[in-house]
Amino acid sequence: MTSAIVWIIPILFIILSGLFVVKQQTVFIVERFGKFKRTGHAGLNLKVPLIDKIAGKISLKIQQLDVIVETKTKDDVFVHLKISVQFLVQRNHVYDAFYKLQNPHEQITAFIFDVVRAEVPKMILDDVFVKKEEIALAIQRDLKEAMLNYGYDIIKALVTDIDPDENVKIAMNRINAAEREKVAAQHEGDAQRILIVERAKAEAESKRLQGKGIADQRREIARGLEESVDVLNRAGINSQEASALIVITQHYDTL
Repeated sequence: MTSAIVWIIPILFIILSGLFVVKQQTVFIVERFGKFKRTGHAGLNLKVPLIDKIAGKISLKIQQLDVIVETKTKDDVFVHLKISVQFLVQRNHVYDAFYKLQNPHEQITAFIFDVVRAEVPKMILDDVFVKKEEIALAIQRDLKEAMLNYGYDIIKALVTDIDPDENVKIAMNRINAAEREKVAAQHEGDAQRILIVERAKAEAESKRLQGKGIADQRREIARGLEESVDVLNRAGINSQEASALIVITQHYDTL
């Protein structure tokens, strides 16, 4: 009985060693004598004990790689670009992803460097900010084509940050501040011009009204003189004498 137990335990251990569980969105690579045999997918899997072994595993989840690339723009400004790439292993190309690339992150990083250093030197710094979507699309396009042969699919590439040299950032801040001061001065100048124009309009209107008042006053004076001459004429005084009398009267009124 004891000897039977001694044999049963190792046999059970060997049988159980042929069972393995694979988690969701994960694929195990099973080799036999160092050669690829098959893949193990989510759930309970079997392998031949002592002959088959699990060589590794591949995640089918979307992964993200962040890379910072230093390069120089067309106007000789050094700039750091932070690139974020989302990628995954194609379910039907697990073999290629496991056996063709030793380190996929290094390979993707190298491709990102190549694309960024090919695109950014064609642009001035301002265009790098404006065209970051174009840079991201170029990275995604070239990476997708290159990594397809290795079983990887590129989901998305983004330029998440653009960081120029510190001295350039200080200069840019000064330019922005100067531009804001210029705009403020322009607004202030426009306000002053509007004030001057309105003041001139008001002064012109005042003078116009003043002139109209003087004209109306003179018109009334002339009308009064004319009426006075008519009254004196009716009293038997000729026009010349009437005019002289009116002049004398106005003289005394002035005094």
